Amino acid sequence: MFRRPPVVLAGPAFVASVAYVDPGNVATNSVAGATSGYALAWVVVAAGLMAMPVQYVAAKVGIVTGRSLPRVCRQVMSRPARVLMWLQAEVVAMATDVAEFLGAAVGLNLLFGLGLLPSGLITAVVAFGVLALQRRGHRPFEVGIVAFLAFVVAGVGFQLAEVGIDPGGVAAGLVPGLDDSAQLVLAVGIVGATVMPHAIYAHSALSAGRSRGVGRPGRARLLAFQRTEVIGALTIAGLVNLAMLLVAARVFGSGSGEGVDGLEAAHAGLGQLAGGAVALAFAATLLASGLSSAAVGTYSGQVVMEGFVDLHLSATIRRTVTMVPALVLLAIGTSPTTALIASQVVLSFGIPFALYALLRVARDETVLGTEAIGRGMTLVLGGISAVVVCLNVVLLVDTIAG
Repeated sequence: MFRRPPVVLAGPAFVASVAYVDPGNVATNSVAGATSGYALAWVVVAAGLMAMPVQYVAAKVGIVTGRSLPRVCRQVMSRPARVLMWLQAEVVAMATDVAEFLGAAVGLNLLFGLGLLPSGLITAVVAFGVLALQRRGHRPFEVGIVAFLAFVVAGVGFQLAEVGIDPGGVAAGLVPGLDDSAQLVLAVGIVGATVMPHAIYAHSALSAGRSRGVGRPGRARLLAFQRTEVIGALTIAGLVNLAMLLVAARVFGSGSGEGVDGLEAAHAGLGQLAGGAVALAFAATLLASGLSSAAVGTYSGQVVMEGFVDLHLSATIRRTVTMVPALVLLAIGTSPTTALIASQVVLSFGIPFALYALLRVARDETVLGTEAIGRGMTLVLGGISAVVVCLNVVLLVDTIAG
């Protein structure tokens, strides 16, 4: 009988949640709070709630089939479709690395004054070290990632404790509404930086590893526990994102942070208005966010490559291939803010593909049998997919229009 204690089952949802507090989230939440005050707090909450069913269904696919989502797609999709899915996923993986590497590099630069290229190389070395934990199995890797996540939570919590909260402002910000087109663009950026393709793929793979050697009762317990873990992990991630926005709103005040257009500007403003300790915590949080999400992104890249086209490469080779664009951008002196925005646009192209793959598999009774999602969950995921896709189209058009 399946009697593993809950602590043994925990891990996949918390690893996936790292993608929800990556440098893209740090940047969008900070800019939103600095320029719009508390007005977009409801968007952060809504984005977190949208992510929960997506991640639970991704975990469900892994638990029921014992395989990652890309590997299941290889079973049900034609070869041309699989190759297309793989190619776009590789482009998305490189864009993910750009965001994560830039975030970590900026964090090192802010903390120690290192150049961006040396900081990027240090990020690569640390990411290699985190990935090396996989050689000892999923658990050491998960523990390492969760440790980074705990650091991010502590860092953001410290910032919030230092600057305080305006209860009235928070309450007003939780009421849905958009005052102008600028807030619409910021709202799109918040949602677009939340639901991430690599989190879906990684979550399905990590959950698949939990289902080996268990019977039907054990699988039912796994599904029940995973539902609870997803709610818990993404609630924490959502609160972290909300806290980032609240800190910026509190420090800069509504409309007074118009000059805050990126990570470096947010750090400088926090140091000037809230003190060095808050700025230091911001930089350290950004670094931990970048390092952990870079490792998860590379793990997801392995899952995608092995799943869609059955191509196996070592983690070292994968890490080297996907990090090259990020290092090139750092070497030629590209503005981190500009590159980060561009990477989020590229990522927007990958979200529809990942959500389509998830829906295609999760509702297929020939794959999941009686555990296939019903009409209600299909409508929920379909609605979420439509909202995310539409918002990312708005972001893309706005970016192209300048």
